[in-house]
Amino acid sequence: MIDGTKIAAVVLAYRVENQIATTLLKIPEYIDRVYVVDDGSPDDTAGQINLCLTDKITLIQHPENQGPGAALRTGYRAALEADAGIIVKIDGDDQMDSERIIDLINPILAGSADYTKGDRLSLSGHYHNMPAVRLFGNRLLTWLTRVASGYWQLNDAQNGFTAISRPALEKVDAQLCAYYGYLNILLVKLSVSGARVFDVPMPSIYGSEKSAIRLWRYIPVVSLVIFRGLLWRMKVKLLRSDGRR
Repeated sequence: MIDGTKIAAVVLAYRVENQIATTLLKIPEYIDRVYVVDDGSPDDTAGQINLCLTDKITLIQHPENQGPGAALRTGYRAALEADAGIIVKIDGDDQMDSERIIDLINPILAGSADYTKGDRLSLSGHYHNMPAVRLFGNRLLTWLTRVASGYWQLNDAQNGFTAISRPALEKVDAQLCAYYGYLNILLVKLSVSGARVFDVPMPSIYGSEKSAIRLWRYIPVVSLVIFRGLLWRMKVKLLRSDGRR
């Protein structure tokens, strides 16, 4: 808890049996509750999480893989039920620096932001170790997300290291895509709700594990999801201009 605000963390876990324990051990003491969502991992991810359980850490299991967006929705709802005031989202692959969580939380505590996210693209020294193809895809999808959401100052739309205030989350009702594009659509939903989004510059971190994402498929699919988000936002704006809800 910080300044009387209850802080929860949602940790997404899928095929991270070798990294999840380290991820959980690094979570700071000021985090009040940790909800680890095992999204139907076929390996020993759940077993490794069980070895780390404490009064603070709760394991939530999906019987089958539902996608990262669905897992995040599950975690968000658990955190809301526990009356968390700020919810941090972390991936279980130990590629997010837990010492930076406070940098995500502080703008929300100060009342200057409703949703904060990591930004690896603003400073060249932060993305020097990012694979060139991934950097290109990230920049492309970031530009498309700017258009769809109206957050023209946005950087690094694909960064999943985030924090959100309870009021902002309640407004969007955790309406997320189950699989690809869930971070982008959340930004579109936040824009429509009037949420203030703040980027927190931080370096990229990569481990030895290989990503399951295939960019040749990922980029077109997410681009289509983002385009649909743009159409939805335009429809909402049109309805509001007509005085309809």
